[in-house]
Amino acid sequence: MQGTLLVKHIAQLVTCDEEDRILQDAYVFVQDGVIAEIGQGEPAAEADEVLDASGMAMYPGLINTHHHLYQTFSRNLPQVQNLELFPWLKALYEIWKGLDEEAAYYSALTGLGELLKTGCTTCLDHHYVFPKGTGLGILDAQFAAADALGIRFHATRGSMDLSVKDGGLPPDSVVQTVDEILADSEAAVQKFHDSSRYSMHQMALAPCSPFSVTGDLLRESAKLARTLKVRLHTHLAETKDEEQYTLERFHMRPLAYMESLGWIGEDVWFAHGIHFTDEELDRLAKTKTGVAHCPISNMKLSSGIAKVPQMLKKGVPVGLAVDGSASNDGSNLMEELRVAYLLHRLNASQKAPSGYDLLKVATVGSASLLGRSDLGRIAPDMAADFFLIDLKRLELVGTQFDLASLLCTVGFQGSVDYTIVNGKIVVKEGRLAGIDEQAVVEQANRCVKRYLGQ
Repeated sequence: MQGTLLVKHIAQLVTCDEEDRILQDAYVFVQDGVIAEIGQGEPAAEADEVLDASGMAMYPGLINTHHHLYQTFSRNLPQVQNLELFPWLKALYEIWKGLDEEAAYYSALTGLGELLKTGCTTCLDHHYVFPKGTGLGILDAQFAAADALGIRFHATRGSMDLSVKDGGLPPDSVVQTVDEILADSEAAVQKFHDSSRYSMHQMALAPCSPFSVTGDLLRESAKLARTLKVRLHTHLAETKDEEQYTLERFHMRPLAYMESLGWIGEDVWFAHGIHFTDEELDRLAKTKTGVAHCPISNMKLSSGIAKVPQMLKKGVPVGLAVDGSASNDGSNLMEELRVAYLLHRLNASQKAPSGYDLLKVATVGSASLLGRSDLGRIAPDMAADFFLIDLKRLELVGTQFDLASLLCTVGFQGSVDYTIVNGKIVVKEGRLAGIDEQAVVEQANRCVKRYLGQ
């Protein structure tokens, strides 16, 4: 049994619950990692651990629905800064083909640590680079890093079977046969996936993209995922180059191609989704197929602007995501919130989602993409995942009148004060509680230099 935690005297509690309540002078009582009670005023219950949140705002933990943690060790490289997606990928594959377990561990520790420090409590990582001989070791390394930090982690067994010689983008050393991928995928799900409510570890199957995998791999992965009862994820409709690729080779637009292979429905979500037509958005809404919105990455790679206002209006499930550290170049979902808000205000004016709309995209919406009914809200019977910000600071003076929109309209820089995941304090006074940050910085920097051959 884990014990109890009481967070009391919360100045403002933004619940994101079904009634969109914001409570003043609130408390949250947690038992064994689950919210048992919320209320206002002085709590009656006693707890093993008590956190006085006087002067603080509490929000549900943010949920990152698409990331590439291994890219943390190939960000801010000058040779790729001005490239668009296809040439950017080709250049970086020459680095990524050298990935090993140590680089996977420290890149995950770095990226997940930044996410926790900026209010993210659950991360989905789309990992698809498995150099020959690595097996499940890279996933072992990622889960070990997540457990050391205390973050809720969804991994994917990504895959590529279409190399340069077959008309794809990746080098031969990081592609595998369909049979190898399916066997490894099933082994990964059996080893890591926990489907129970409040689970800390889950898996999804995630072939990389239409231009780096074959139709056979996509079709068989969909069948396997449904047999194993896990979700399906890939990149789609990110660039016009991808659209041209599927039209030339399959005589179909990307969404129609994916649907022909079984890739549509409530258990599927796509990263980016920029270049969908209005008719395709209607199809996504009807089938409850989701989209992970990655605004900063899309801007950096000049990929375009996703039609998020239309998606939300039509009822397409939408979550928020950081995307890879090499195309962002960070792991800060809080920053993603404000950029998404400003981008759509610029592009859609009064039709843009409000700050609170986008907060719910990053919490409730993201949880729905991952199939998690236990995450995204602060309410009884939900997982105890949330973060706290001290409002008594100079840069937040005068911002207390709309706490629901604050993170988008004003934004928040730096580390949050506290992050709680599964009822445990994992960020305390702005520092990671589970690891020695300075030691990790030194070890990770040594690993980066070795990995990059510096």
